[in-house]
Amino acid sequence: MTRHGHLDNIRRKRVTVDEQTRKVLDLLRLQGPLPLDAREMRRLSRESLPPLERERQQVEAVSDMSCPGSAHAIPLRVYRPRRADSLGTVPPLLVYFHGGGHTIGSLDGYDGLCCMLARASGCVVVSVDYRLAPEHPFPAAPQDCWAATAWIAAHAGELGGDASRVVVAGDSAGGNLAAVVALMARDRGSPRLAAQVLIYPVTDLLGDTPSRQRNAEGYLLTREMIDWFHSQYLSQPEDGLHPHAAPLRADNHSGLPPALVITVEFDPLLDEGEAYVQRLAAAGVPVRHVRFDATVHGFLNFYRVIDKARQAINLIGEHLRQSL
Repeated sequence: MTRHGHLDNIRRKRVTVDEQTRKVLDLLRLQGPLPLDAREMRRLSRESLPPLERERQQVEAVSDMSCPGSAHAIPLRVYRPRRADSLGTVPPLLVYFHGGGHTIGSLDGYDGLCCMLARASGCVVVSVDYRLAPEHPFPAAPQDCWAATAWIAAHAGELGGDASRVVVAGDSAGGNLAAVVALMARDRGSPRLAAQVLIYPVTDLLGDTPSRQRNAEGYLLTREMIDWFHSQYLSQPEDGLHPHAAPLRADNHSGLPPALVITVEFDPLLDEGEAYVQRLAAAGVPVRHVRFDATVHGFLNFYRVIDKARQAINLIGEHLRQSL
């Protein structure tokens, strides 16, 4: 049973990143800086995707489909866990929103991670391919994510999942969208969510925290990249004040589903993620907070080479198995 504001440190504070993370950072530096151009970033991301046969073998089935959105059909990818891994005869549904600064990221880019999450959690995982900025700025992404979540809950039986146990989850910008969908679902009265999993989430687009300054360079996600991502997502800076863009700025956080929040020591977003933990706890929301020290923002995507990433996936799975 979780406590309000509970904090599990995976490791004690360290002076620098661990050796596995250091090797990843060194390799990425050799490849040069990422161009601050959405199309070029997406191209590079597609070209760097590894073969995923190993991950696909860990689930029973993977299928592509779509659901209606406000402006277009929203692509979905469904991952069904193997019977031996499934959490019950009719397993919960985990709706996943990928990261990428609301600007990059795709179903293919998160295919392996979603396979891993389906096996670890025993949930049917549904990955949502929401619209991206700058072609589709705020509020397109939260509109798509809420519409997809509502449709998934309403069609849970067709997806092989339990409509009474729907979880929203995501990392970085996807964590932002999961938190926003939880707010939208509460305010609109549906769907009723069983939990939210926020992995190093963006919670305040206009904030200027000490961690954004302290971790501005050298830890994969830079302050320059954050500012650029936000400039692509927001048509005007004032949009960043809206709680559907910045869930930390919502007036009321009570009545939200229980949360697991994962933060990372060397992450510009550390402070705003932990501020959201405090805000949820103060509102009476059951929240478990786990900080992974000595690694960086985005570490979950490197689960093949960073042990802490696999620990985090297993932790999410164990948490959902216990709480659901």
